[in-house]
Amino acid sequence: MTRLQKIVAIVGLVAFGVAVRFAFHLPDATPLVAIALVSAVYLGRKWAIILPLVTLFISDLSIGFYDWRVMASVYGSFALVGVLSLLLRKYPNILTGAAITALSSFLFFLITNFAVWAFSPWYEKSLTGLLYCYTLGLPFYRNMALGDALYTPLLFAVFAYGHIAAAYFAAARQKLALVFAARV
Repeated sequence: MTRLQKIVAIVGLVAFGVAVRFAFHLPDATPLVAIALVSAVYLGRKWAIILPLVTLFISDLSIGFYDWRVMASVYGSFALVGVLSLLLRKYPNILTGAAITALSSFLFFLITNFAVWAFSPWYEKSLTGLLYCYTLGLPFYRNMALGDALYTPLLFAVFAYGHIAAAYFAAARQKLALVFAARV
């Protein structure tokens, strides 16, 4: 991937992630996990962690901020997703991608709902309160899992098609150059 292609991919992924967060969507059905996974495979390790966090921060500037401890759990969860996505870079196959995608949704659900239970006044600080918090969070978990299951293969398809198209156009450009060189 050339430097320009990498810059376009980085800006495109962030813009796509921000746009989806602003658009009407199921709560928590965003492409942030997919952005981490695609970044790990195509852009490099640091981008797998940085891009989801930058996307989240840019959109939060407009959407709004809330309890910093709960926000820390959200940002920390996506940083963890970025770290997990590095496994896909090491073991690049569909099974690893599917497992990391599913695990990412589940860990996000566990971590962020625990933070909501621990730091908000809405739930009794007991095992019953924690279980109630997780129960009420299940629709959000479902939405996130659906979003991750949709956006991950979509973004991988876009990047795979982009590489195929780039290779095709490079080959076509080379053939044209040979044709024109032969005529001169």
